[in-house]
Amino acid sequence: MFRKFLLIIAFITYFTSLQAQNTSTLYKGTVNGKMQVTLFLQSVENGCGGDPFYNGMYRYEKVSNWLQLNVTEGAKQQFAMVEEGFTGLMILKKEGEMMNGTWISPDNKKQIPVQLKKVNISKKEMQTYEDKMEKLNYENHDC
Repeated sequence: MFRKFLLIIAFITYFTSLQAQNTSTLYKGTVNGKMQVTLFLQSVENGCGGDPFYNGMYRYEKVSNWLQLNVTEGAKQQFAMVEEGFTGLMILKKEGEMMNGTWISPDNKKQIPVQLKKVNISKKEMQTYEDKMEKLNYENHDC
């Protein structure tokens, strides 16, 4: 009986640590104050013991498919997010539940303000975004 109890505790600890390793956040807002966008950002624990890394994707609502982002976190909660295929770049700063910054075209001729706010959704809805992220990553990086 005691062994079963220890086994249950070990499983709970293992699955709790797995959940703590990945943190997903959904943001909604606008580009240029008009165009509605959704940003999904997933913090992934670095298996080598360093800082976490990020998976990201976003889309212009009712206009585009999901665009995968290559995300780098800098100092003071600043993020550089490069669209897959370098079709654009966002530089955002996280302040509380907000992320604000600029979208920049590859030729640097357009610089458009971006304003996003964290959105609380159910675990089931968050799982659908995580599944979309996994599918998008597979589509972009499968050999």
